[in-house]
Amino acid sequence: MEKSEKGFIPVMLTPFSDDGKIDYKALELLTAHYLSAGVKGLFANCLSSEMFELSNEERISLTARVVKTANGLVPVVATGTFGGSIAEQAEFVKRIYDTGIDAVILITSLIAGETETEEQFNEKVMQLLQLTPSVPVGFYECPVPFKRVLTAEQLGTFVSTGRVTYHKDTSLDIHQVKAKLAVTNRRGFGLYDAYMVHALASLRAGSAGLSCIQGNYFPELIVWLCENYNNPDLNTELTALQEFLILNMDVMHDVYPYAAKYALQKQGLKISTFTRREVGHFSPANAKGIEQLYADYSRLQQQIGF
Repeated sequence: MEKSEKGFIPVMLTPFSDDGKIDYKALELLTAHYLSAGVKGLFANCLSSEMFELSNEERISLTARVVKTANGLVPVVATGTFGGSIAEQAEFVKRIYDTGIDAVILITSLIAGETETEEQFNEKVMQLLQLTPSVPVGFYECPVPFKRVLTAEQLGTFVSTGRVTYHKDTSLDIHQVKAKLAVTNRRGFGLYDAYMVHALASLRAGSAGLSCIQGNYFPELIVWLCENYNNPDLNTELTALQEFLILNMDVMHDVYPYAAKYALQKQGLKISTFTRREVGHFSPANAKGIEQLYADYSRLQQQIGF
């Protein structure tokens, strides 16, 4: 059982003003909110950031502002692949790396098409690495436009290059997570799990931490989990926390990221609920679900003494 320090890396939201422009003041407040919770890193310009609804210039400016606000307190990573030829993707990888981030995240479903083979994907990854020498990278098995999950063999090969520092796993399969961990035991690399159904199991198997949307509702709770996952004196509390995450999975995913912005707003953060992505109607029932979520969270805090 791995006993090293774990970390939570939130998948950052993008605050917009009500007219749809990026709200940079709110972005600074949100970044400070994550940092005050004790996160170990920040994932900017990701799916939760509505990255596909941003222009290239917005992706750059958004990421640069997060880097400036974080001010070296924690590492920052950001997505750098948005389709096109590998040469075109390499150029944007270099551009966004120049914002001062610690690694550029490669979206597995945008390196190669859905009908392309593992071998073709592998070739394109290696080509991209050759075109971006010395740029640290990571992988995100983003479900949009489709989900391409790396095999343990693939990830092990890429990590062996010494260029890969981060992997956000969305396989939803603890056996795959364990297989990946078995072949990526390399200093400087960390696997961060997105699936909270097996959060405890993943941390105990050796993952470097968690990178999940639940941290956009209560980042301090996910930080606490990463810090206490292996404390034998807290088994009852940890089991209760794991059950809480499982039971509330749907309410946190429904009408997301609007729901997360609504929740943060209710907590006092000055953030609009505006989203560029079409996520459906946030109904009174959704609002009631968020209110119940926080009522349950309050009871959980009392139960675990947090």
